[in-house]
Amino acid sequence: MEHISDKDLNVVARQLDTNVGNAVSVVKCCSFGFPVTILSYPLKNGAPFPTIHYLTCPHLIKEISRLEEKGMIAVFETIIQMDEKFRKRVENAHRIVIEKRLGILEHSDKKWRDVLSEVGTGGIRDFTKVKCLHLHVADFLAGVDNPIGKNVVEMIQKRECNNNYCFYHCNS
Repeated sequence: MEHISDKDLNVVARQLDTNVGNAVSVVKCCSFGFPVTILSYPLKNGAPFPTIHYLTCPHLIKEISRLEEKGMIAVFETIIQMDEKFRKRVENAHRIVIEKRLGILEHSDKKWRDVLSEVGTGGIRDFTKVKCLHLHVADFLAGVDNPIGKNVVEMIQKRECNNNYCFYHCNS
């Protein structure tokens, strides 16, 4: 598995305004070449950290936060309850993340396998609930067939910044 470079790790730290100690690799970059989504190891500081796909793009984070402020989490929870096909796709997305998470777990950390196999993306236990839209978008951008993430991405008209924000704010 490809590991994250020091340069990308520094960019991610600037994007998120925090050090990310469990970043494994960059799984998606923007057209400017900066990280958009990273793969994180499912443990952090010796404890379970079930979020393996992490959205880092400041532009997308802001756009998705606006959708959350408009009540889109509740909208998606209603769709999950009303549409069985959609609900099954969401459940499947959680199961794909669980399998991927368990697949990257190192042998020395297998004691956490049971705990990490009980929760979906972001540690959610009830797959009919939506913790946050950012998680679902990160999974979708990392290649998981996540219908919530797909729909959220389609709602965002401008999917990248137009001013190469990360070059000026994260690359110094």
